[in-house]
Amino acid sequence: MARFSTISAQNLMRLIGTPQAPLLIDVTTDEDFAADPFLIPTARRVPYRKIPDLVPPSADVPVVVICQKGKKLSQGAAAILRTCGIRSEALEGGALGWAQDGLPRIPAEHLPQGVPGSLWVTRHRPKIDRIACPWLIRRFIDPQARFLYVPPSDVLDVAEKFDATAFDVAGAPWSHVGSLCSFDAMLGGFGLHTDALDRMARVIRGADTNDHALAPEAAGLLALSVGLSRAYSDDLEQLQAGLPLYDALYRWARDGQGETHDWQEGS
Repeated sequence: MARFSTISAQNLMRLIGTPQAPLLIDVTTDEDFAADPFLIPTARRVPYRKIPDLVPPSADVPVVVICQKGKKLSQGAAAILRTCGIRSEALEGGALGWAQDGLPRIPAEHLPQGVPGSLWVTRHRPKIDRIACPWLIRRFIDPQARFLYVPPSDVLDVAEKFDATAFDVAGAPWSHVGSLCSFDAMLGGFGLHTDALDRMARVIRGADTNDHALAPEAAGLLALSVGLSRAYSDDLEQLQAGLPLYDALYRWARDGQGETHDWQEGS
């Protein structure tokens, strides 16, 4: 059980990937991080001595502080943030405890430049992968990520000129490989394989590659995605409207897939 001012790894993992996720701050020393260069999903590195100068985007957003073992650095940093009126806790067991629990960790070398606020670019008029991948990026990699939707022939050139990361186009770092879609590629590259995300990926892959035999829910996702694309002519408005759809799909994949529904007269 987590102590006062701490949060357990399992409880934090249930928040990551949802709109209620806290801001994660990693204060691990450079020496310790060099020996184990991985980050908990969405965590941003901040030198522990700069914590007093840290101003979160909103004091209403809770903060979880992470260090190597969940002791003096994270406890001290969290306590300092609390003096500023910020709800903050330390991760119990720290980064080492998270790794020992087998929870997902992102290789630092695979993170895009500019985190937080990284820039990504893909083809305009999105349907499935080009909404699903931004959802994954916002919820598990960089909550402040920005997305550019441009004509297909311009994606790679825009990526080069504007230091953006291209995805879901031939020649991009993240795209289809064989029968796998771009969402699958990101799960593997960012080390984000969990039961829920893998289950979600089958639905997305089935919808995106027209292989509805992979999951019966794929046909429904395709129908909703086509509907969204018809309802919105602005790609960024479509993205904002589509994020709750994938929030719901994630919660279904995590702990709701066993539930069914039927109507019975009189009940």
